[in-house]
Order: sequence, then C-alpha cells, then structure tokens
Amino acid sequence: MFSQLAKITDELYISSATAVTADRLRRVGIGLVINCTIEVPLIHVPDVETMKINIDDLPSARIGLYFDRCADRIRAVRDRGGRTLVHCAAGVSRSASICIAYLMKYHRMSLREAYAHLKACRQIIRPNPGFFRQLIDYETRLFGKATVSMVTSPIGFIPDVYREEAKNMVMLTTAPTSTRLR
Repeated sequence: MFSQLAKITDELYISSATAVTADRLRRVGIGLVINCTIEVPLIHVPDVETMKINIDDLPSARIGLYFDRCADRIRAVRDRGGRTLVHCAAGVSRSASICIAYLMKYHRMSLREAYAHLKACRQIIRPNPGFFRQLIDYETRLFGKATVSMVTSPIGFIPDVYREEAKNMVMLTTAPTSTRLR
C-alpha cells in the first residue's frame, strides 16, 4: 500500500514519498507532483512540474491555507489534459487532506463523501484531527454546512467518521492480554 500510486479520479493520484519514482510518474502520465512535506525533497523529472507545500503533520499546522491553491493547480493541470500526484511522507494525512479539499471544491462532494471516496481508493488515509477541523471549516465555506463533526471519544477529539475505528482501537487496548490480537 505504501509503495503504490493510488488513483482517486482520472486526474488525481495519491501516494507516499517512497512510491514517487520517475518511472512511475511517466507510466501514469503525471504532469504535476505536489509534495506536502518539509522533510522530503522535490523530485526532478523532465516535463513534470512540482509544487512544494512545506507543512508538518501536526494538528496545529495550518494546511487549510493551501486548500484552494492546490485544488486550483490540480484543476489547471486537468484542464490541460494532465494528471497530478499528491504525496506526503506516508500518503496518510497531509496529502489526503489536500486531495479531499480538491474533491470537495471541484467534484462538489461533501466532506463525508470525499473522505469515503478517498478511503475506498487508499484505505490507509487518516487526516489528523486538526486537519479534519480545517476540512470541516472549508466544507462550511464551500457549501454553507458541514457533514462531518468533531466528537469526543476515549482516544480524544476526533471526526465522527473515525468513531468506529476509535471504538475498535479502545477495545483492542482494553481487552485482557490473553484476548488481544498479536
């Protein structure tokens, strides 16, 4: 899963940094790579544009500042017949947040729909709670309402779409040692 380029739409892909190779970019026809990390250098491939979003995967990081800029750039590449790959270190939180914002803005999906669509394409996505708060704000700005809310759970404040996962995590950590998964 970490070494794959996962297709989200005809024009959009997501991956981890380790999956980004010149050969894969050429094979898929990627014209733009958006690198959503501080720690990973840009890849340089002839005829492939790059964009760097210097952001940490911390709930306090202000990823929402990049939602429109990235979405608009992905759309511009699509309008020229190209494809975009968005990656972060693991392809789980930062890149997923940018992809969800794009799906909301240009595919007119609600946050709940965009998250579910992306999760079906790449099961390991999990934007951190701070990024989810910013996605909720972005959805409210785009559509006038939010379809995801932040809720309390035994593991802290989480988006309601994580409720089942959180329940399972709590059950695993509180089960007697002899019944825990190994």
